[in-house]
Amino acid sequence: MVDSIDVILLTKNSAQVLSKCLNALYQNVPVHRLIVVDGYSTDDTLAIVETYDQIHHNVDIIFDHGTRASARQKGIMAVQTEWFMFIDSDVVLCHDWFKKATKNIKPHVGAIWGIEVWSTLKNPKMLKLFLIITRKIFEIRGGTHDTLIRSELVKDIQIPNKLHVFEDAYIKEYITKKGYTSVACYDPFCIHFRSNSVWTFKGSLNLVIESLLLGNPRLISKLLLSYSIYTGYSVYQFFTNNK
Repeated sequence: MVDSIDVILLTKNSAQVLSKCLNALYQNVPVHRLIVVDGYSTDDTLAIVETYDQIHHNVDIIFDHGTRASARQKGIMAVQTEWFMFIDSDVVLCHDWFKKATKNIKPHVGAIWGIEVWSTLKNPKMLKLFLIITRKIFEIRGGTHDTLIRSELVKDIQIPNKLHVFEDAYIKEYITKKGYTSVACYDPFCIHFRSNSVWTFKGSLNLVIESLLLGNPRLISKLLLSYSIYTGYSVYQFFTNNK
């Protein structure tokens, strides 16, 4: 029985959605400590975090000026609970996220991932296709939007600092090599409020280029079709937003 967990939240200028994220987190997860790894934010991110610390008295802030890999590494090193959670600063968890996730805890399970749903998805057919593709992507490269992880499996991990992307794939493979599975769930899930900059040609192109230049070539070759559909949706959303 898991009573409470440490939660690792990576932030950098995350003020736009952060309050929604933290409200849902504290409502749906028994947070032992909220470990915020901040990339030296210059907006209201830290002020928002401080308001939650004043209420819950369980927030630890760590600063990191490196990559997502170095930030996740620092967060993992600070974990004290048997299980911990990664959560992105721009997602909102579903109701009873923790209760639903822990139903998947078994002796052979090392990680439990709740699927992400983009906040702009409204069309049922497009949503169904998106969920299938997104789950397939997790099976290939993992994900850390809202992921519960067995702490002992990664206590000795050393994520390569160069991995600003695909650090989630490294974590997933590390867990697999220890003989544990990573479970991908349709429920629980999180709503992902992606930045408005994503819904532009430039934003979509930058995401693709970042993955191609910094990602694992072996994994990218398996993800090309899925990412091309993602890009197509981003272009569609761009035209929809600018009608």
